[in-house]
Amino acid sequence: MPADSDIVLEAASITKSFPGVRALDQVTLRVRRGRLLALLGENGAGKSTLMNILAGVFPPDAGTLRLYGSEVRFPGPRAALAAGIGIVFQELNLIPHLSVAENIFLGREPRTRFGLIDYPQLNSAAAAVLKRLDLAVEPTTLIADLRVGQQQLVEIARAVSEEARVLILDEPTSSLSAHEVEVLFGVIAELKKHGVALIYITHKFEELAHICDDVIVMRDGRVVGESLFTDLSREALVRLMAGREAKESFQKSPATAGAELLRAEGVSLPGAGAGVGRPYLVENVSFTLCRGEVLGVFGLVGAGRTELLETLFGLHAGRATGRVTLEGRPLDLASPAAAIAAGLALAPEDRKRDGLVLPMSVAANASLASLDRTLRGGFVSPTREAAYITPYVERFRVKTPSLDQLIVNLSGGNQQKVILAKWLATNPKLLLLDEPTRGIDVNAKREIYAFIDELARLGLGLIVVSSELPEILALADHILVMCEGRQTAEFARADATAERILAAAFPAAATTAA
Repeated sequence: MPADSDIVLEAASITKSFPGVRALDQVTLRVRRGRLLALLGENGAGKSTLMNILAGVFPPDAGTLRLYGSEVRFPGPRAALAAGIGIVFQELNLIPHLSVAENIFLGREPRTRFGLIDYPQLNSAAAAVLKRLDLAVEPTTLIADLRVGQQQLVEIARAVSEEARVLILDEPTSSLSAHEVEVLFGVIAELKKHGVALIYITHKFEELAHICDDVIVMRDGRVVGESLFTDLSREALVRLMAGREAKESFQKSPATAGAELLRAEGVSLPGAGAGVGRPYLVENVSFTLCRGEVLGVFGLVGAGRTELLETLFGLHAGRATGRVTLEGRPLDLASPAAAIAAGLALAPEDRKRDGLVLPMSVAANASLASLDRTLRGGFVSPTREAAYITPYVERFRVKTPSLDQLIVNLSGGNQQKVILAKWLATNPKLLLLDEPTRGIDVNAKREIYAFIDELARLGLGLIVVSSELPEILALADHILVMCEGRQTAEFARADATAERILAAAFPAAATTAA
């Protein structure tokens, strides 16, 4: 390992507990000047808890933080940032109804001599940061009008603008296109040259070869491995994370397609608001899906995949056009309530914003879509709720001390399982999954794959949107490719290759399909 004199930030013997669980147990971590430390571990390993402590979100129960060798205590994130520690959280932390520029420089706005915000200077400074990240949006665009991938780049732009000496990146590429990932890696290389110390959390091993210097592995709240990145193989890292031999391959069951379940003809959704850049978010998309089939939808960020699922789920009533039938009968796209009543379920891309109620318990979240099964005298009965929800929570092997545990205290993988349990409790016919394994570790991802495969064998229809091509190739019986809102290709599983899918996903394919 490099010399100790290069250590910028050290966390020594950090311990942290929450009700029912010890999240961190005597964890020690050191991050060095001009180097990137990859922090690896399954969901629930304690990575996010450790990052929250380093960023001043909450204090440790025991242990010491040292910055440049001096002990520090952070009463809050502002104090950590003032000390030079910046963080980009996996879950977006932006204000939707402020502009891109206002979010980047929130709390650090340039002022006129009268004390007012100097908007020309603010927008100019934001434009310079956006250019550095090759993000083609106007500084005045509202965050609410950007897609998730663009919002994630704005988060990164904010962190870069803060000129932190320690920068923590938690799954920063989870919503980025291949080009955006390349740009980010270039920025990381530039930061390292300027002596910035970086901590990088990811589940994408293929990224590490491009940017990683050192690696530390956590499991069950403890550090179980620490090394130069070049000294550990991929297999060794997975073994350390899992505590056992772990194969990443997934063997899909042979497809047993039944009768036609869903038919979509000419589905379109007009664009609205700034930052769209084209008249349609979804334009003239058609496909069919049978019972027991998995349709994979692939495309780059901004391709319209999320909007397609939202349209099918009734989230764009009054704007969407086209004909959709379910079991041969017209599907009412008037509202999510109508979609749920018809047998549809949607696990959204941003689970914390759109899929969960964070201040509520596991039981309350799991029962949200089937409250009628939990009522007694017009009120939710905790006894009936627990009795109805427990089989679904157990089926998805949700790791939680109890059903009363707040959902916010669960790992991302277990939160995703609760969302799946919630929808399975409604006895759906069609399950719409938007990035179902985003930010989920190797072993939890394999569990989700197995659940999807099992549900297909039980006769459900599933539409899976994913930015990970290996995931699409592993799960899907046939694959729909989108680019800039248009359907550019559709492949049967036997005909699909990574090269053919990627060729259809780039803008030239959309122009050809127009």
